[in-house]
Amino acid sequence: MQHPKHLSIADFNYELPDERIAKYPLAERDASKLLVYQYGDIKTHTYAHIAHYLPAESMLVFNNTKVVEARLLFSKATGGAIEVFCLEPDTRYSDITTAMLTTQTVYWRCLIGSVKKWKSGSVLEKTIEHGNKTIILQAQLIEKLSDCYLVQLHWNTNDSFAEVLHWAGLIPLPPYLHRQAEVSDNERYQTIYAKHDGSVAAPTAGLHFTERVLHSLTAKAITQQYVTLHVGAGTFKPVKAETMAEHEMHAEYIDVTQGFVAAVIAHEHPIVAVGTTSLRTIETLYWMGVKCMEFGSFLEAVGIEQISIAQWDAYELPQHYSKQDAFTALLHWMQATNTQRILTKTQIIIAPGYRLRVADGIITNFHQPQSTLLLLIAAIIGDDWKRVYDYALANDFRFLSYGDGSLLWKHY
Repeated sequence: MQHPKHLSIADFNYELPDERIAKYPLAERDASKLLVYQYGDIKTHTYAHIAHYLPAESMLVFNNTKVVEARLLFSKATGGAIEVFCLEPDTRYSDITTAMLTTQTVYWRCLIGSVKKWKSGSVLEKTIEHGNKTIILQAQLIEKLSDCYLVQLHWNTNDSFAEVLHWAGLIPLPPYLHRQAEVSDNERYQTIYAKHDGSVAAPTAGLHFTERVLHSLTAKAITQQYVTLHVGAGTFKPVKAETMAEHEMHAEYIDVTQGFVAAVIAHEHPIVAVGTTSLRTIETLYWMGVKCMEFGSFLEAVGIEQISIAQWDAYELPQHYSKQDAFTALLHWMQATNTQRILTKTQIIIAPGYRLRVADGIITNFHQPQSTLLLLIAAIIGDDWKRVYDYALANDFRFLSYGDGSLLWKHY
């Protein structure tokens, strides 16, 4: 396998005029345009008809993460404002769900707007009225980390942190929309099947799916399976390094059930990931299975940290195992360690040189120039990514989070 460390991000650039970035979603989710790429051929339709382009009995894998209201605005006594953007829980928590269910006090890694105005030792305070209760939310700056700040958040009720965020925070729209969140974004920047709190950005490929579309999939015997990857702000992290070897890929939490792993083993038809997050999750599971294979018969002694996936693992582990072998080994590890759910972080980077091990295709939006998401697309369809994006630009497709999307089948 060709190693992508030496790729230059400058080779994955295209001109994206600001007017082509969709600032708002369409009135109907499934009215969004759909570009279908297969064997070099390009067709267009809408998401309402996506079932037509998927084989009967195939499997769609959705990411059921839920976007949290991660932006907390605190007003200082002097009238100034400080924004605390909640990125992810501190490392003292084993997983994001545990941290979200914590009551009264939680430690969170945050970005802070106007941090110079926050004097050391001072406590910010915000009052939230919800129903018949008054919640006092306090924030204290604990320490500066390498790329964010550790903040202690405390509140005076037994409500979970997820509930407090929901009542006190704002939806964190992507920075490239250049607008404030509106009431309509609370619904539209969320998939209809969102379930598990934890993301600070939506798995946007799923925003186009409606109950009508899901029913059309069921009518064609297309299986719908769910995994969870909590999308971090790192998804918007620009690649500033000249080559990928110098870029640190962001790590994100995944949560996958034993039942999903067993379903993949039993499935004999094409698998399509709905979104880059679902794709990264299922490909991560394959490489975790490869690590299990390498441990042999001592699986009951193997901890989750020993089989978690770092940035370059997929290019440096043995390449010859089948999907069936890897997923069976992963299932055996889960059974041997009595693990019902895989809760870990993945740092996998999918870039040209990578060959999909689980997915046969992806449903995804159109991504920013010089981004790791665009590298992922190029890994699936090769240099044809340029032709697909040129076609989308020439045919009035809307780009990025609230834009249109595509169904791309791998070219190998």
